[in-house]
Order: sequence, then C-alpha cells, then structure tokens
Amino acid sequence: MFKNMVYWTLKTLQKGATLAVTVKSEQTRRLLIDTALRLFAAQGYEKTTMRAIALEANVSVGNAYYYFRSKDDLIHELYRFLQDEHRSRALPLIREGHNLGENLSAILSTGLTTMEPYHAFGVHFLRDAMAPDRREDAAVGRGKSIAMFRQAVATARPQPPVAIRGDLPELLWLMYMGITFFWVYDRSPGQRRSHRLAAGVAPLVAKLVILSRLPVVRNIVEDVVHVLRGVRRDGEPAAK
Repeated sequence: MFKNMVYWTLKTLQKGATLAVTVKSEQTRRLLIDTALRLFAAQGYEKTTMRAIALEANVSVGNAYYYFRSKDDLIHELYRFLQDEHRSRALPLIREGHNLGENLSAILSTGLTTMEPYHAFGVHFLRDAMAPDRREDAAVGRGKSIAMFRQAVATARPQPPVAIRGDLPELLWLMYMGITFFWVYDRSPGQRRSHRLAAGVAPLVAKLVILSRLPVVRNIVEDVVHVLRGVRRDGEPAAK
C-alpha cells in the first residue's frame, strides 16, 4: 500500500513538472515571436538578427535557436498562427441557410482582418508558403483552409450544382489566394482596395456559381474544373 502511494505521488509530481515545462516552453516561444515582430517593425526584417531577438527577449542565443532555427522559422510560426486564427474567426460566421455569397464574405473579410496588423510581413508569408522545404506544412495549412471553404459550400442555400460541388472549395481557395496576393502588394491606407475587392468578389462568385446551372455557364465552369484537376500533381487527390 505504501509503495503504491509513493508510486502515484511520484507520477503526479512528474506530470506536474512536465506540464510546467510545457507551459514555460510555450511562453518562451511566444516571447520570441512577439519580440521578433517588434524588432521587425522597428528596424526591418533584413536588419534583425536572431542574436538581437534573443538579447531583446532576454533569452540565450542557444535557447532561441533551440526553438527556431532562423528568422524564417519565426515567420513560419506566425503564419501558421494566423491561419488558425482566421479559421477560429470565420467558422462561427459560416451558418446553415446563408447564401454562398454571405459565407464567402465572412471568410474573406475575416482573413484580411486577421492579417491586417502584419501587412509589413506579407511578402515573407508568401515566400514561406512557397518554400520547397515547407511543402508538407503548406499542404496541411491548405487542407485546413479548403475545409473552411468546404463548410461554406455545404451550408449554403441554395446549394451549388452537384457537378462542381466537390471541386468548388478548392477553386474558392485559389480565389482567396489571389486576393491575398493582391493584399500583400496593396499600399492603400488600411489596404482598403483589398477589402473592396473581397466585398465585391464574394457576391459575384456566388452568382456565377448559381448561374452555372445554365448550360453555357456550366460548360465554362466545368472547363475551369477540368483545368484544376489537370494541374494537380500526379496522384494528388483533392484536399479533404
């Protein structure tokens, strides 16, 4: 009995210690990211070094490199965080019975709003997303984003035509990537042009989807879907 009590006491202490280490680790990661963002904004991305970030955060240089191999890793972590933040903001606004335009507007507007404070790093987000060594992570992020558009399609009323319903979320994601690219190079105050573009595109796309029930429009949309399927890598399925 005494041995069992000692055993479970030690296990409890061990779990507590592990949890404390995990919490401290996450706090250190967040501190390094916040410090990096502050320095990037103050003196620019290129002039900011990992050593400067570590010193400003009062973290040893070796410890900083333990969490992040480079500045690019810091940007990558921020980009992943923003993708998750976008989903958490957009998903509650995608509701059963909304038309597709309303659901798309929710996704596009929350996406731009989420990224807005980090516009200065937009180019680095694009570079990160296209980096060959990020391909696996990029696929995961793309899958999550496309799943968001899939929900927008599934809950929309009226429903898009069956012929394009399966491929439509990926097409909508590609549209969103185009708007994101426009946002990166948008120098208007508060990126107002990007917000106007998103606000105009959402209902327009929704109308085109509904019009795709008509034979002439359907043929064009089906051609677009065919192109999309053709440019996927061999053996690559549609994102789930």
